[in-house]
Amino acid sequence: MRLALAQINTVVGDLDGNAQRILQRLAEAKDHQVDLVVFPELAVTGYPPEDLLLRPSFIRAAQAKAEALAREARGVVALIGVPWLDRDLYNACAVCAAGEIKTIYRKRFLPNYGVFDEDRYFAPGRDLVLLEHGGTLVGPTICEDMWQPGPPATELALAGAQLLVNLSASPFHLLRDREREEMFATRARDNSCFVAFCNAVGGQDELLFDGNSLVLDAEGRLLARGPGFEETLLVADIEPADAVGRRLRDVRRRSLARDRGEITEVPVVHIGAARGPREPVDAVIAPRLDELEQMRLGLELGLSDYVNKNGFGEIVVGVSGGVDSALTAALAAEALGSGRVHCVSMPSRYSSPETRTDARRLAENLGADFRELPIDVIYDSYEAVLEASFAGREADLAEENLQARIRGVLLMALSNKFGWLVVATGNKSELSVGYATLYGDMAGGFALLKDVFKTDVFRLAKHLNEHADRELIPQTIVDRAPSAELRENQLDEDSLPPYPLLDKVLAAYVEEDRSAEELSADGFDPELVERAVAMIDRSEYKRRQAPPGVRLRQKAFGRDRRTPITNHWR
Repeated sequence: MRLALAQINTVVGDLDGNAQRILQRLAEAKDHQVDLVVFPELAVTGYPPEDLLLRPSFIRAAQAKAEALAREARGVVALIGVPWLDRDLYNACAVCAAGEIKTIYRKRFLPNYGVFDEDRYFAPGRDLVLLEHGGTLVGPTICEDMWQPGPPATELALAGAQLLVNLSASPFHLLRDREREEMFATRARDNSCFVAFCNAVGGQDELLFDGNSLVLDAEGRLLARGPGFEETLLVADIEPADAVGRRLRDVRRRSLARDRGEITEVPVVHIGAARGPREPVDAVIAPRLDELEQMRLGLELGLSDYVNKNGFGEIVVGVSGGVDSALTAALAAEALGSGRVHCVSMPSRYSSPETRTDARRLAENLGADFRELPIDVIYDSYEAVLEASFAGREADLAEENLQARIRGVLLMALSNKFGWLVVATGNKSELSVGYATLYGDMAGGFALLKDVFKTDVFRLAKHLNEHADRELIPQTIVDRAPSAELRENQLDEDSLPPYPLLDKVLAAYVEEDRSAEELSADGFDPELVERAVAMIDRSEYKRRQAPPGVRLRQKAFGRDRRTPITNHWR
């Protein structure tokens, strides 16, 4: 049997565009003489459609589009993800063959944790189905169905499935591809089945889908792997009889069948006949990416999809001569092309000559547009207006934040005038402890580094230069101690613990939900823990107002971590 996994980048709500992407890969699969082509979960609508699924007109249009696609499925069988209304709404797989939808499989297990909210929209399916193609039995599943260690995979295998197919939209976090591959290899071995996993790829608001589709044999050995963070049609030949041979040698399944007692008969739907001999294909096994390269490619794909799918032509970044804005601008130039990136320096009396020079050098290295808009005149006018109200009080954080807000106003003015998307430059460390100014440096339509800790910002900056084999980001920026430059001789460490220590506490408290007591018991300095935790807890109101940004880690601010603003638990 020849399989093709269509790892495509869909757009939520773009039914016509998604259908064209599906038809393009369908035609490509026919050219490869493929028997069965698999598309991602909810490929017709894009994933996740969220409350679009509450609109009957949207559901009707999606089903009609699936039926139209089925009419093109001649000479090849296509498994296409689509929402399906049949008395209730299901996350479904349309099995398309011979110009029609032969049957519908309905997803059984609906994830409702982390970034998932499927119980809000779908009813769980109950019935299984086997697809017979040239004597081979194929068991369709959808995403979460295969993350469960038992049914439906075990039931399909006991009913005779030799190949388990999984339509998926599995969101990315760092090294998630390793976890998936290990899990699917375990399912293949446990069920003595070949496994084909087709994942979505692309950015959707905060979510990122990394592809890395897989084909595994009945021993759990890797036969094919799609690339990360790019579209592909992954083609592989499998020999389903190998699964039968393994089952005859490994009788443990018989014990499981006896233990289950009488198993409900699974209906078998004929979908196609075997082809004659074909020249074998050499399946691709794309190399695995290390953590830093996953970060780089994930951030670039997340940004480019957010910009392009939302119709922005160009973006603007406030560059200060610091490492956060430098990394943001460099990633943007790689993702979009330097001609679509505008770098704006907005120095004040507290900006050093070195940072002003580095901001300009950065834009030159990237080949991006650069302009300098000094803010002292504006700042002086603000101070004059507020002089009577501030009389008798020492200058403090209010005056510092005025500068950040002036910069936010200037960036938003450029955005309004030219239609540029403002990309904010703050990182996860700053957002965690509230070291950011509302309506100032937090202003923007997208926060690229929202899920990147400060220590990783430095690592990524060095990685970008190494990957480019030249100095995209001036080394002086990487070497300089972080500073907001909002007062004389200011350093971040005047207000925050050192980032290498702080980031470890943040990861444990924010992402692992460790308590302050547990962190202190783990050996962290109790004073540092108490200070960091207090800053995190009181900054939730800021995080609620932050722009969306690429989700890179297992628990990100926004869809993942939902903490009340009004909250007396400490």
